[in-house]
Amino acid sequence: MSLIYERIYAVVRQIPHGQVATYGQVAELAGLIGKPRLVGYALYRVDMEMGDIPWHRVINAKGEVSRSPLRNGSDYVQQALLEDEGLEFNPEGKVDLGRYRWQPSQAQLEQAVIWAEGIV
Repeated sequence: MSLIYERIYAVVRQIPHGQVATYGQVAELAGLIGKPRLVGYALYRVDMEMGDIPWHRVINAKGEVSRSPLRNGSDYVQQALLEDEGLEFNPEGKVDLGRYRWQPSQAQLEQAVIWAEGIV
């Protein structure tokens, strides 16, 4: 597995139940500023059955689950998993990022930086 992907997964593992982060937010915390698509590529490769990487907690900057035919229906699974965690989607399919966006503590931010620097 790519060391860069490991940096991304280290950040995603910190996102708490009932909260989300954007692709750009994860990229920044992983030390990959300006590379949100790389986060998407890394999460696309996650085995949904493994369960140790909460891939479903990463959404786009509009507050939406990114929809794509390449996801083979996992976009609907993602929304269902988030709803199971208590997130509410409006009729346009968006969550309120002001309410549900993960706001890491200073300690979590420092840990993310340590992981990002230590892995690569």
